[in-house]
Amino acid sequence: MKLGLHLGYFQKQPTDRFIELAQAAENLGFDSVYTAEAYGSDCFTPLAAIAAMTSKIRLCTGVMQISARTPVCAAMSALTLDHISNGRLCLGVGVSGPQVVEGWYGQQFKRPLERTREWLDIFQQVIAREAPVEFSGKQYNLPYNGPDSLGLGKPLKSITHPLRNKIPVFLGAEGPKNIALAAERFDGWMPIFVSPYRMDIFEESLANKPEGFEINAMVNCIINDNLEEAMFPGKMTMALYLGGMGARKDNFHKNLMGRMGFGDEAEKVQDLWYEGKHEEAIKAVPDALVDEISLVGPKERIKERLQDWKKSPVTSLMIGHRDHFETSVETMEFLAEAVL
Repeated sequence: MKLGLHLGYFQKQPTDRFIELAQAAENLGFDSVYTAEAYGSDCFTPLAAIAAMTSKIRLCTGVMQISARTPVCAAMSALTLDHISNGRLCLGVGVSGPQVVEGWYGQQFKRPLERTREWLDIFQQVIAREAPVEFSGKQYNLPYNGPDSLGLGKPLKSITHPLRNKIPVFLGAEGPKNIALAAERFDGWMPIFVSPYRMDIFEESLANKPEGFEINAMVNCIINDNLEEAMFPGKMTMALYLGGMGARKDNFHKNLMGRMGFGDEAEKVQDLWYEGKHEEAIKAVPDALVDEISLVGPKERIKERLQDWKKSPVTSLMIGHRDHFETSVETMEFLAEAVL
């Protein structure tokens, strides 16, 4: 099993000493470092800064939002950063949700599976650089040929030759069809909430995954002899995702909780959140759920739980960054010793 450091995205201010955190992860033998985006900081710029100050660790987006960039724009950023990092880039992508896609990017969200497939087809054409890029789809067309077209567009090839003709692409996905698409077309899957004890719910979706397929799971690790205190950040995050991240009638995270066996509890958490009872919503998140998808508690307890993760199909644990630099480094040191 491999370890990755997930730095997430900037909050009100940039993440404190994020380059030093990535350097510490590299020195400890971590395989990868991830940066994300929502509707604030972007995912590529911090990775470029990290690339300049590291030499071995894989540089991953986790995730880049598909609607934020055209497939060609994403490919330009990817091939540029792949050159700068000497071939260390892995691109994690995802469709985000309708609130962000339609509210922030001003793009339509319908038919996300179709959009993802077409996006990947174009991205791979650009990186392969075997011919000028042409594509005729339902969501993308190159050259553009709409009713308001000037008719002057022509197929083009990247001026810059990519360092590699294939850059690994992972898909962040929660729904069965999206996960199946990851197994069918992508190099890996990035689940945000997954339990090593309930991987059977994904068996059908992952049935066709190829050899070498990566499953890079987001896992929060909090070392604290007080188990209740250790679980609180995870409960807070889960309440936010169930209540505040996604529409009430169509929340991907809530749907996943139902498939994991926590449907009634997720419904209660969402109801409390929408009633403005955020503290009660946090308390209503089941301890068992947070415990299964995290590594929390005393060190010996975490070491025992790690054995269950190692037995699962998960290939890499993406460890979430904590609020304080020193705490994050201490957690990484402990995990490096326990896992690597």
